Amino acid sequence: MKTIYVDNNATTAIAPEVLAAMQPFFTSDYFNPSSMYDAARSSAKAIQQARETIADCLGGIAPAQILFTGSATESNNSALFGTVQANPNRRHVITTAVEHPSVLEICKELARRGLDVTFLPVDQNGELILKDYIKALNNEVLITSIMMANNETGVCYPVAELARIAKETDPDIIVHTDATQAIGKLSVDLKDTLKNVDMLAFSGHKIHAPKGVGALFVRRGTRWRPFILGGHQEQGRRAGTENVPYIVGLAKACELAIAGVAEEQTRVRRMRDRLQNTLEEKIPAMEINGKAAKERLPNTLNLAFHGVEGESILYELSRYAICASSGSACTSGSLDPSHVLKAMGIPFTAIHGSVRFSLSRYNDEEDIDRIIAVLPGIIANLRKLSPYWDDKRNCLTIQGHNA
Repeated sequence: MKTIYVDNNATTAIAPEVLAAMQPFFTSDYFNPSSMYDAARSSAKAIQQARETIADCLGGIAPAQILFTGSATESNNSALFGTVQANPNRRHVITTAVEHPSVLEICKELARRGLDVTFLPVDQNGELILKDYIKALNNEVLITSIMMANNETGVCYPVAELARIAKETDPDIIVHTDATQAIGKLSVDLKDTLKNVDMLAFSGHKIHAPKGVGALFVRRGTRWRPFILGGHQEQGRRAGTENVPYIVGLAKACELAIAGVAEEQTRVRRMRDRLQNTLEEKIPAMEINGKAAKERLPNTLNLAFHGVEGESILYELSRYAICASSGSACTSGSLDPSHVLKAMGIPFTAIHGSVRFSLSRYNDEEDIDRIIAVLPGIIANLRKLSPYWDDKRNCLTIQGHNA
């Protein structure tokens, strides 16, 4: 049975073109790029070419503004902790209640260290409440950190507008965004629409590059200090011998991702919408988390099934070789309900029964057909065992209320 992989917001398969680009740097060009002998020049040149490629993919910015990291998590840590360290006179941070843990947990730590952190709420659609953001801004704010798109629901945030408002409030406010889920699905232009963004983080393994490589854009002139010390690499901004093959792979993946935005917005979106619309018809008491948002990622569908547990749904799907998830891979070991869905006010009868399907360009219509064929039966069978479901009346036995 073919494996149906629809958990691409957690990680992606390495693209064949990416693997091919990386291969020489595991074998013939394995040298330390900092070495002085001629043989190492190919590795050093490959890093520079990768930097230039990624800079072009992000709107044609100056390549020196890109530094390579080990992950988006490291990039976010570097951005936030590095900014706080470089600006001791400002102590106010603004973020949202639905950020990825690699931002949310940093902001909680900053609060424990005595900084004033505003965690902005979202509405029932998962969207930011703009008036709350504007109210929080003042000339004491050091940094705002608001993601481009949510990894669980796919809800997108108007980062370009938010950055403009921040800079109009005070040009010294530093604007950071986690763009991990946006690259390859949305337009990311740091020279035009995102010209007011100072720092932008993303990861390779969400765009068909390997796990273990990421990047951080730091706009020239941003007040920031390096997070990892101990070497001269990355112009002194990130110590440690560069992971040449993975950096090369990241650049190739960025090229493919940017070239594939149109396909994400058309073919992938059509598959997502067919899955969404068909399941709406076939499964009662099912909610689409973030459905009414102004914009969602074209590949993401987060479904809440009243009266059943998400873990049970995933187990049953896996029996049909369907790989999905219940939310962020970084919190999958926790029994706590999703902080994103809690912030949206999803009823307790549904919040534990939420499942995320996240597609990629490697999915096809047959994948969607199998999910449609098996999921309604899985939900019906699980509801027969649920104390919250009246199988005869095909409805909940209790009124849902917020978790």
